[in-house]
Amino acid sequence: MSSDASLVGKNLMQPAPTRLPEESEVLERIEAGDLPEDLATRFPKSSLAWALMAEDAWSEGRTIDAYAYARVGYHRGLDALRGAGWRGAGPVPYSHEPNRGFLRALYLLEQASAAIGESEEVHRIEAFLVDADPTAKEQISRG
Repeated sequence: MSSDASLVGKNLMQPAPTRLPEESEVLERIEAGDLPEDLATRFPKSSLAWALMAEDAWSEGRTIDAYAYARVGYHRGLDALRGAGWRGAGPVPYSHEPNRGFLRALYLLEQASAAIGESEEVHRIEAFLVDADPTAKEQISRG
């Protein structure tokens, strides 16, 4: 029996981490000062654009708007994850910057869900965040 050193310490049952593609155009427009609403209009598939809109709405006390924007960001992120090979479970590391838009939208969806009393959704999202990256919630909350 031969041994493969590349498999040492790996959990063969755990899927490989999913890494979304870079959103360089979105990041360039953020640097240029575009508003989140303009970003979402120009890049409607970008979870980051929707997460930024959700964050703005949340900080302004517009809970329902934050919930709606975060939900769109979450669904756009699911589409992108599936396109990147994700099969419904497994790591989505926060350390990979392009994953952060999706994870931020997911985090805001949890916050807004809690605020409107969607406790079952809060538990599902919390489990999803932990499965995706057990450190994501802490890193996002630190800003």
